[in-house]
Amino acid sequence: MSRPLALLLAAVLLPACQTTTQTISRERIAEIVASPDRTAADRTNDQRRKPEQMLAFIGIRPGMVAMDLSAGGGYTTELVARAVGPTGKVFGQSAPPDPNRPKPAAPEGGAAPAATAPRLTSAQRLAERARNPAAGNIVAVVRPFEDPAPPEVAADSLDLVTLMFNYHDLGYLGVDRARMNRAAFAALKRGGIYVVADHSGRPGTGISEGGTLHRIEEAFVRREIEAAGFKLAEEGNFLRNPADPRDRNMPEPPMPKDEFVLKFVKP
Repeated sequence: MSRPLALLLAAVLLPACQTTTQTISRERIAEIVASPDRTAADRTNDQRRKPEQMLAFIGIRPGMVAMDLSAGGGYTTELVARAVGPTGKVFGQSAPPDPNRPKPAAPEGGAAPAATAPRLTSAQRLAERARNPAAGNIVAVVRPFEDPAPPEVAADSLDLVTLMFNYHDLGYLGVDRARMNRAAFAALKRGGIYVVADHSGRPGTGISEGGTLHRIEEAFVRREIEAAGFKLAEEGNFLRNPADPRDRNMPEPPMPKDEFVLKFVKP
């Protein structure tokens, strides 16, 4: 190849390559959060979850392939799907139904007990979200926490794994968290990130209050994830509330819970 042709190809290809390594802008994040086709329930959830700060903290890039562990209703799954765009993909994981699975002693956030009417499964709720073209890149995955990635996800291939406000549940559910974290590590490519957020517990409580206060000790989470080979890259303080005594499910007097956000990287 002649030198002029090589220079021309470099000039054409370099900008395209750069766009795949640049995180989405705060302006783009604001557009995503303000999208008029997002549900009213998600907009209500925005008030406490601060999605603009969360997406900026994660550092999402267009085209990323991600997996959202314990996706639940898909609030985070959809935000990530919109952010990675049509060239990206998000696998929303939920565990297979287990009638013998323990239930927490107190409902999350002091909510009323669940209704007796059948509820949609996580996979069904994700499928509903995927019907929106803006979130059509969501793929529902029903697999155990200990082996969450579907067969089509090769080792060292994911860019991002998230686990939002559910790590504390893994204790009373009897999940082998060490296996889960190792599975996340194996699925991520080198430099891939693992973002975990949860409700802060008091020092020394570990995961012992996950089923009652829905809290977990931050240092405990960090130790478990680092044991799988991850390195802590950044701590997010945008959901912190130092005034929260962390001794109840919902603080008294009423106030936002103190919550931590940790970003780990696969070296």
